[in-house]
Amino acid sequence: MRVVKEAEERKNEILDAAEHLFRTKGFDNTSTNDILNEIGIARGTLYYHFKSKEELLDSMINRITKQLVEQAKKIVSQKDLPVLQRLTTMMLALNISDNNFNQEILQQVHKPQNALMHQKMQSCLLSEINPLITILIKEGIAQGICQTDYPEEVAEMTFLYVNTIFDALMNNNNEDRQKKIVAFIYNLERLLNMEQNSMKSVIMPIFQDITK
Repeated sequence: MRVVKEAEERKNEILDAAEHLFRTKGFDNTSTNDILNEIGIARGTLYYHFKSKEELLDSMINRITKQLVEQAKKIVSQKDLPVLQRLTTMMLALNISDNNFNQEILQQVHKPQNALMHQKMQSCLLSEINPLITILIKEGIAQGICQTDYPEEVAEMTFLYVNTIFDALMNNNNEDRQKKIVAFIYNLERLLNMEQNSMKSVIMPIFQDITK
């Protein structure tokens, strides 16, 4: 067990160093020699854990995904907060571009040549986050706040919308941003058979906090 732990620590050390270099120099401008010099390890040690820069990037994406999932789980477990507030806060937490993650890594993920990597990240997030959104929707149903015969499907639709629209939310002008927020609330209320604007008073303040 001790050897496994040391190997994991070394792996994270390499990931931390590579992430720092990708952020400061850029992915394309960072060589494996740069990474070796940053940590002070032999090339064989690096290749024992990662066969290439692309494999390093893949591991970073996995680490980002795990961080997002853990953050979402913590929000879901905050039972002292209203269910709608938890739902919205969790969805906003999935906005990777607003989470101080390495933007250089995200740019690499969105490049055409890394389409499979991006798809992997999306698929992993969907499989982990969809059950969490479903939990909150079912909690809302139990409380009489909303109603749907398809909580899992509504959860999936909600995640896909959030993951595609909210990532670009910060790049829109204020008018477009507000329109997308209002449209999201409107459509989510329809999916959950709620009265129009019943979610607005809870959700809008949360959005306003992050769009200032």
